Amino acid sequence: MPDTRTHIFRTMIFTLLVPGVVAALVPYLLLQAENHLEASVKGPGMLGLVLVTAGVLVYLRCALDFIRKGFGTPSPSLPPSALVISGLYRFTRNPMYVGVGMILVGEALLFGSLRLLVYSAFILVGFHWRIVNYEEPTLRQAFGEAYERYCQSVPRWILPRLTGTPGPKRKDPLDPTATK
Repeated sequence: MPDTRTHIFRTMIFTLLVPGVVAALVPYLLLQAENHLEASVKGPGMLGLVLVTAGVLVYLRCALDFIRKGFGTPSPSLPPSALVISGLYRFTRNPMYVGVGMILVGEALLFGSLRLLVYSAFILVGFHWRIVNYEEPTLRQAFGEAYERYCQSVPRWILPRLTGTPGPKRKDPLDPTATK
């Protein structure tokens, strides 16, 4: 089993190659193509800066949780061997994607770019498709009943629980006595 240093290294490589390309390189190329590389921190640009910063922090926190609690990386080549359901994963099942989405929408606002906003929408739809058609079935197969309980307790995207605790009809995903 790879050690923590290997997980950190592979997470860094994955972050550069996947979210780095999606949330940095492609937006840069789109902005360059429309000759629009000047950011504004006035009005919507300030909100954009806040979203970009928050999105980066969300992504980094999730990557750290994959390493420390999941004993793996965000990369499909070395996925977590333990189901990660703590930290930001208590509020939504896909906080890493939410973080990257925040970065993309934030960049669109920061640079005032409709092209980046449209790109963000396409990427978010792609994220949803990947989650529903690949990640969720893979996680169900890998973690079985524990993942099913987690899905019942924590929403995929919308209406995240702001308290981080199960609601009245939700069961604790870690409780092996919880029923469906």
